[in-house]
Amino acid sequence: MPPKSPDAARTAPAATPDVRDPLQVALGSRVRRLRARRGITRKVLAQIADVSERHLANLEAGDGNPSVLILQQIAQALDCSLAELLGDETTDSPDWLLIRDLLHGRTPAQLEAARNALTQLFGSPETRDHRLDRIALIGLRGAGKSTLGRGLADRLRRPFVDLNREIERVAGCRPDEIHSLYGPVAYRRYERRALEDALEKHPLAVIDTPGGIVTEAATFNLLLSKCYTIWLTAAPEEHMNRVIAQGDLRPMSGNKQAMDDLRLILQERTPFYAKADLLFDTSGKPPAECLSAVATALERTIATRE
Repeated sequence: MPPKSPDAARTAPAATPDVRDPLQVALGSRVRRLRARRGITRKVLAQIADVSERHLANLEAGDGNPSVLILQQIAQALDCSLAELLGDETTDSPDWLLIRDLLHGRTPAQLEAARNALTQLFGSPETRDHRLDRIALIGLRGAGKSTLGRGLADRLRRPFVDLNREIERVAGCRPDEIHSLYGPVAYRRYERRALEDALEKHPLAVIDTPGGIVTEAATFNLLLSKCYTIWLTAAPEEHMNRVIAQGDLRPMSGNKQAMDDLRLILQERTPFYAKADLLFDTSGKPPAECLSAVATALERTIATRE
């Protein structure tokens, strides 16, 4: 193929500029990220917010021009304030502004230290040694939490607590029924209550937690303060394949972009999962190997307190 002449290069059409409003683009990105963080598909969010899926798709693409009432419906469906949906909720009091200024520009390590200090001030934290009495496994479905959790419980001779079962006990129906009948906001309330009950009943335990427990700040703070947390992760393809093997595609059912959604959910939740005390990647490893490695690391940590 002959090279293009200089004249041809000069007459080539210029790239079409992005004429979308920056505020609309930022708003669309914010909605998509909040939705992904909570593990809600676009179809489900549209149903909960009582807006059309096409309207929501346009909004997320930065092309929509929603009314304030529509934004309020979406914010309620995402269980957040309208201010958070629009961007910054830390503008409603002088103290918020002063705290935000103190935290602005800090390193991740400094922010973690600040969070720990606030937990000490306002929470009821356990000591690190005491947290080792309860081991909580976090991560997306398909990471191996149930299999490894039961194995760890047997090895440590502790009760195994499946928090999904506890949620079902508290609510009187399965988690998927809670979502379909009452919505994700009600589910998170039952999740918090189930965790509180489990912590009260089991001073020693290995707890398998739902993948989205990190999206509710109050519940996740409680888990971090009361339990030694282990983040089990895997490649997105392995997450999906394991879930399919279990015959369960929630929350991906009916979604043609399932893998894209899963990757985005993992991307948005990773900073939260990363707050765990220990990370273990189960990708490409048989369950017995994973159990041995996690148990060895855990037993070494427990031995240091004795």
